[in-house]
Order: sequence, then structure tokens, then C-alpha cells
Amino acid sequence: MSPTAKAKFVAFESYFSQAQMPHAGGIPFPYVEGLRLDEAMHPLALLSVGMYGATLPPQDGAPVRLVLPWKYGFKSIKSIVKIKLVGSQPPTTWNMANPPEYGFYSNVNPNVPNPRYSQAHEARLPSPFKNHPTLIFNGYSDQVASLYAGMDLKKNY
Repeated sequence: MSPTAKAKFVAFESYFSQAQMPHAGGIPFPYVEGLRLDEAMHPLALLSVGMYGATLPPQDGAPVRLVLPWKYGFKSIKSIVKIKLVGSQPPTTWNMANPPEYGFYSNVNPNVPNPRYSQAHEARLPSPFKNHPTLIFNGYSDQVASLYAGMDLKKNY
């Protein structure tokens, strides 16, 4: 079946097996994530099945994971088993769990502080110190800012 013009978003769902993955945290599983269709189709949005010349191992998100370098890490859903094209904004795990801290878009933006801490600086491994200025869109502004033209990036975080 081909996508229709009604498709505006992409909904992702992770693998979940209670027997294999006992859950002790406070978020519901399976993990779900979503993007606008134009974000998902951007050349920097990748579906990865391997790394370093080998098949993606389970701890890194096998069988397939999403890689979105301009967004916060939790948007890069791992262990994807379902992908659906949908007409309305899909629910996302962290946005459902704590909307004030986790917006649907979750673009790296040093100008939008998390309610508990500043995101203006980041640590670069191996240093534990947040001594590097965080760049908007994680430094990919030239490539992705046009996706959000006209949007209030503080409101639509």
C-alpha cells in the first residue's frame, strides 16, 4: 500500500518483551517516537542497521535505529519494529511522561532551558565538564533550520 496525501507524520515503535526486558523505570513500553514527514525524509535522518562495518548490536538498537543528529538523543529511537505513516502528530514516550521537559520536536536548542538545568553548555567526552557552548540544532543549522522556518522554537521545543 502506498502512502496517501493524508500522511503528515511518521510514528515509530520499539521492540518490547516483558520477559526479555523487565522494566523498572517510570515510562511505559513499548517506546514510541514521532517526526513530521519532512523531518523523517531529510538526508540527515538515518535508519541505521549497522555501525563500524558490522551489524548493529542489540545494545546499540538492533535491528534498526533512527539517527537524528540535530535532535536530542531520546528522539533517536532504538530497536524499531514498527513504522507507520499517520495523519496527526503521534504520541511520543517522553512527551507523554513529562511534557514540560520533552517537547515533540526536541531540537537541540541552547536557548530553551530544561526546567531543571541549562542546556547552554555541554560536556564533550572524555571531559565531565560542561565547557563547550551548545550549538543550535547541534551544529546542523545550515542543513535543517529551514524545516522550522517561521516556528517559535521556544514554544515548539
